[in-house]
Amino acid sequence: MTVLTVRDLSKRYATYASNLERFAGWFGAPVELREEFWPVRNISFSLSAGQAVGLIGQNGAGKSTLLKLITGTVRPTSGEVYIAGQIRAILELGLGFNPEFTGRQNIFHAGGLMGLSHARLAELMPQIEDFAEIGSYFDQPVRTYSSGMQARLAFALATAERPDVLIVDEVLAVGDSYFQHKSFDRIRSFKDEGTAIILVTHGLGDVRALCDRVLLLDKGQVLKDGDPDEVIDYYNAIIAAKENAKLTVEQRRQKNGWLFTRSGTLQVRVASLELLDADSHEPVHVARVGQRLRLRLVAKADVDIPRLVLGYMLRDRTGHVVWGTNTWHTRQTLENIKAGDEIAFDLSLTCALGPGSYSFTPALTNADSHLDANYDWQDNALVFDVVNTDRSFFLGTAALDTEFTINGPNQ
Repeated sequence: MTVLTVRDLSKRYATYASNLERFAGWFGAPVELREEFWPVRNISFSLSAGQAVGLIGQNGAGKSTLLKLITGTVRPTSGEVYIAGQIRAILELGLGFNPEFTGRQNIFHAGGLMGLSHARLAELMPQIEDFAEIGSYFDQPVRTYSSGMQARLAFALATAERPDVLIVDEVLAVGDSYFQHKSFDRIRSFKDEGTAIILVTHGLGDVRALCDRVLLLDKGQVLKDGDPDEVIDYYNAIIAAKENAKLTVEQRRQKNGWLFTRSGTLQVRVASLELLDADSHEPVHVARVGQRLRLRLVAKADVDIPRLVLGYMLRDRTGHVVWGTNTWHTRQTLENIKAGDEIAFDLSLTCALGPGSYSFTPALTNADSHLDANYDWQDNALVFDVVNTDRSFFLGTAALDTEFTINGPNQ
């Protein structure tokens, strides 16, 4: 069931030569604009019950304006929004709160603006107070609240009833880690029960974990629409591309389902990448828990470069980063690489991973990030599986070295 449809939605802000021309423009008279700006232009998408979509993009991409158009707090210049059911949104911290009112008073005030009756809010009040967990501050003026406390109160109110569509815009980034986990647990439970979610956040790990689909916005338009791994990896690549006009981006879905994304100038490139058994030096495609391994990368330089750094990310099948570091942080940066040089990097490791599928992402850069000089970045360049053949059963992605000690009458 489709609960939200956005069709050719656009918003224009115009600057007129005079207030008289602005006034005439309201009535359709032909006037000449001094300047116009489109924060959102020709955006279309739909959302089904139980589906979560992430909106990502750099600041100024149009994310917040799009959400305001969807919720009706800003009128569109053109296009339409259809909503089947109840929508709740947390767009700005403390939006609708009166700083002189207490938290309890603001629940009645802001909740009334949301369309909830006084009687219904009184009924919901105990669970709102319980979920917010701000103690005695619940009956203190909101002006005395920290930003995290305002976030708790706003989220508790917006999610007091399960809506058909829930929109969350960055507000959870303000709260402490405990409340972030608690809030995401509620969002996940709403999603499981059929609520459609629109999530705007710079926390791309949260997008990977929650969303079924991601829209990448740039300059008010949809630049890419697809699976979370595809769009997020592309987004990371184009951020570096904006810093370097010579950088290229390539994407392809591999037969094993993993998405390969490559970006870089290729002035220095990955010539080979292998996962080997540390003792036999044989290639490894399926590693055992506890096996000693060696990850070998050979880089080749096509031009002279002043500095070279190799970084790795190890991801699980869901895209979460299990581990990562680079030779900048290990103080093993290479200097004055010459054209034609080949450099072999060996990384020794023990497979302390749980059973599953994993990937290594290598990155050749000149510093601790890829934003200055991205030579060759390859998401999911090497994919391998891990099996447990001789250890006790355990869950998770980490094979911790653990041992029970039990003291009791029968021991």
